[in-house]
Amino acid sequence: MTKIVVDGTEVDVPAEYTLLQACEAAGAEIPRFCFHERLSIAGNCRMCLVELKGAPKPVASCAYAVKDCRPGPNGEPPEVLTRSGQTKKAREGVMEFLLINHPLDCPICDQGGHCDLQDQAMAYGVDSTRYGENKRAVEEKYIGPLVRTAMNRCIHCTRCVRFLAEVAGVPDLGAIGRGEDMEITSYLESAMGSELQGNVADLCPVGALVHKPQSYEVRPWELSKTESVDVMDAVGCAIRVDARGREVMQIEPRVHEGINEEWISDKTRHAVDGLRTQRLDRPYLRENGRLRPASWGEAFTAIAARVKSADPTRIGAVVGDLAGVEEIYALKALMTSLGVTSLDCRQAGEAIDPAWGRVAYTLGTGIAGIEEADAILLIGTNPRLEASLLNVRIRKRWRMGPLAVGLIGEPVDLTYPHTYLGAGPETLADLASGQHSFAEALKAASRPLIIVGTGPLARPDGAAIFAAAATLARDLGAVTPDWSGFGVLQTAAARVGALDLGFVPGAGGLDFAGIANGANLDVVYNLGADEVAVGPGAFVIYQGTHGDLGATRADVVLPGAAYTEKSATYVNLEGRVQTTNRAGFPPGDAREDWAILRALSDVLGKRLPFDSLAALRRALYAEHPHFAALDAIAPSDAVATVETLSGLGGEPTRTAFVSAVPDFYLSNAIARASRVLAECSSLARVRGLEAAE
Repeated sequence: MTKIVVDGTEVDVPAEYTLLQACEAAGAEIPRFCFHERLSIAGNCRMCLVELKGAPKPVASCAYAVKDCRPGPNGEPPEVLTRSGQTKKAREGVMEFLLINHPLDCPICDQGGHCDLQDQAMAYGVDSTRYGENKRAVEEKYIGPLVRTAMNRCIHCTRCVRFLAEVAGVPDLGAIGRGEDMEITSYLESAMGSELQGNVADLCPVGALVHKPQSYEVRPWELSKTESVDVMDAVGCAIRVDARGREVMQIEPRVHEGINEEWISDKTRHAVDGLRTQRLDRPYLRENGRLRPASWGEAFTAIAARVKSADPTRIGAVVGDLAGVEEIYALKALMTSLGVTSLDCRQAGEAIDPAWGRVAYTLGTGIAGIEEADAILLIGTNPRLEASLLNVRIRKRWRMGPLAVGLIGEPVDLTYPHTYLGAGPETLADLASGQHSFAEALKAASRPLIIVGTGPLARPDGAAIFAAAATLARDLGAVTPDWSGFGVLQTAAARVGALDLGFVPGAGGLDFAGIANGANLDVVYNLGADEVAVGPGAFVIYQGTHGDLGATRADVVLPGAAYTEKSATYVNLEGRVQTTNRAGFPPGDAREDWAILRALSDVLGKRLPFDSLAALRRALYAEHPHFAALDAIAPSDAVATVETLSGLGGEPTRTAFVSAVPDFYLSNAIARASRVLAECSSLARVRGLEAAE
């Protein structure tokens, strides 16, 4: 630690700290535009100037290290002044330079109300300028459907350029020209290709880059802000839902160091219009082959007539990708009271059994634990599409130091260097036998990490592939009492929570494929499984939010609440328990899902023992205590689980692995209802065709 004096306060800070970090550790506030804690240092806005005793002129605190400061003449600690007259004059001069070309757009600018330049101008701006030149005019650029440009406002902080090059790994933006003619643009003014591009608008300290879908729609002071959790994938990013009245207007990231740091994917951010489109707002009942609006009483009566006349062995229930733990628990309790054993949540038919242990369906290391791995093997997964923020964490680990990454599956661009090993199970067998050169990198690693995608597990030979991957992990020593280097990359927000609850077939029960077939059942209860149309023969009850595939096939439709309209528990891919909070209310006659099931249980004569969400959670926590530990990951015995998995046996076929998420932007009902994400999907397909050519 090094001593430094900031505005008369002596603090001890690491020698590697910059002066800006040291000043903030001492409680001083340093203005900045180009500096960002998670990006490389550019030092080009000069707003963070401070007075350093002994220096001939103010220094840029973001680019000046504490270890480079000279002590005083008698060995005194270096002294920094952040509020001196020289510092204030220097910052006022920088602000005057920045405002030479900046247009007076504040009344119409989308950044108004949360603009860094506005805030700093209040502190360091003056009411007149010494410069009378005409303001620079810059032609607007097209950089995609998600970010709108107003480059007259750009102050050349290069945050956007550094984010895309360093964090996203897709360097779509850069600078052309020099001096006053410098412009930030994409190559040939094409659309950005990153699935994280919306973050550049968050990073922009002025209004040069703003979110195009929300342009001219809302002001920040009109919004009520609710902390919540993302369900567009299984990462469980921390988000903030901003609503105006009953309508969700935008979704922004929250800081969570263990999961998403402060980034979110474009699907998370721009699925907002999907929450309003194609929504189910009333019950429907099928008569004469057509769905007609009905009352709740009519819908429940029709369900009761079918369920009471059906044998429990002829009833099945499935759970989709966006369901919360509370409604899954209520559905399981209702089905159990009816004697139903045909239950399943594994929508793609994954070879996963919760009885094997929690490591069989979670990521053992956790997302933050990826930073400790020194070799990574990806089996049948494309984390860039299946879990974008987990892929960002792998890239971050690669940037920290040498990292061997191997990929078995589809050849894709992961945004970081990796070794493509092969397409299918035969490559996995070569690794296990030591015949592949990458096996040496895995053996040499002290903390190897093997990540299995759900795509290979959903095949008919999924159990055999799981066994081969677990055997490799065991033989490499990837799983020890100190390091859990084996895990599964889930793609659905509801999957881990449902498996924790044991929502899988009981004795004699059918699995998801058998239930979806419909031929062997009289009644199927579909809780939000929008990707499945149950086959002919069964009476289908669909409970969900959108008029997607599941609702199209249904005989009774019960409108539920989306994740922004209810307080619900979700468990992310690392097994971390999180909750959403209600930011609005369901449309029309739609209700929260657990309440629908509670009301239905009365009609069926199997009343569930809770009348409120609090009572439901008390019952849930009594049966499954780990759900009460919010933002915590329950410990599990990885060694025993891997030993169990390696004993599954079986012989895999030679079919190539395929990713579980073919289209990043349209992976669930909310996303498929979004016009913005549909446009993004179309552009992604065009890019894919161009790359193939």
